[in-house]
Amino acid sequence: MRAKVSYVVTAAVLVVYFVLVGSRGMLLIRHGTLLTVTFGVAVLILPVIGVWFLWKNTQFVRKANALAAELDAEGGLPVDELARTPGGRIDRDSADAVFAQRRAETEDSPGDWRCWFRLAVAYHDARDTPRARKAMQKAIALHDGTA
Repeated sequence: MRAKVSYVVTAAVLVVYFVLVGSRGMLLIRHGTLLTVTFGVAVLILPVIGVWFLWKNTQFVRKANALAAELDAEGGLPVDELARTPGGRIDRDSADAVFAQRRAETEDSPGDWRCWFRLAVAYHDARDTPRARKAMQKAIALHDGTA
């Protein structure tokens, strides 16, 4: 729940920022000189890119959460079997061992979105966020039939 609240707050702050930047871009365009119009158009490109990025991330999070809910309903969510440090962080060796198991499962069933989902969780636990995201995108694509 904390992650959802953080995401919504961050998205709201970004939307406010996009509105402020967009209004500054419009002010520059209204000024009417060649230089200010050029800068105004350039400034307006930033919120457009930001809104697109925010939209794509929101879609990704919603689809990943839907997969998690479906997998939970099937009883297939990965069990947290990782050892922790005294500070509560995941032990790297434990995460690597689980990752090796998840990778082998995915290699055995490369067309199963459930294996890719669990592999994404293992990548995340091993602190490899870019690969975790790619694996989750693959799971989403397989689930949606677009892979």
